[in-house]
Amino acid sequence: MNNWLVWSLLSAIFAGATAVLAKIGVTGVDSSFATAIRTAVILIFTWMVASFTRSYWSFSNISFRTWLFLILSALATGLSWLCYFRALQLGEASRVAPMDKLSVLFAILFAAIVLGETLTWHHWLGGGLILMGAVILAFK
Repeated sequence: MNNWLVWSLLSAIFAGATAVLAKIGVTGVDSSFATAIRTAVILIFTWMVASFTRSYWSFSNISFRTWLFLILSALATGLSWLCYFRALQLGEASRVAPMDKLSVLFAILFAAIVLGETLTWHHWLGGGLILMGAVILAFK
């Protein structure tokens, strides 16, 4: 399974399940504490997967630049999760999850600005449809 599309669809399925499971999980619990529990489970789970699937890895082989951007990515993920769990605690999962998917638009824009990726009409049309869908679902 080296197809990016398969992995992307699996990611979407798990992300969709996450919204419903997290909405149930944050009931009666502080959203930051719920995020901390989730993060601890993810930490243990991902280290188990990394240990099981690795052929060879070494911390000393990782460059400073790689460390920096992985740490920045982790901080962005943590902030996203904290905001997402708070939003789930305050709103309906069927409305929060589509708004969260506006991250696709930000990823497209950041990819163009930071990575220099070229945006085509496909990006603009798809991004516009995502925006319209999120707005339609967000407001009753």
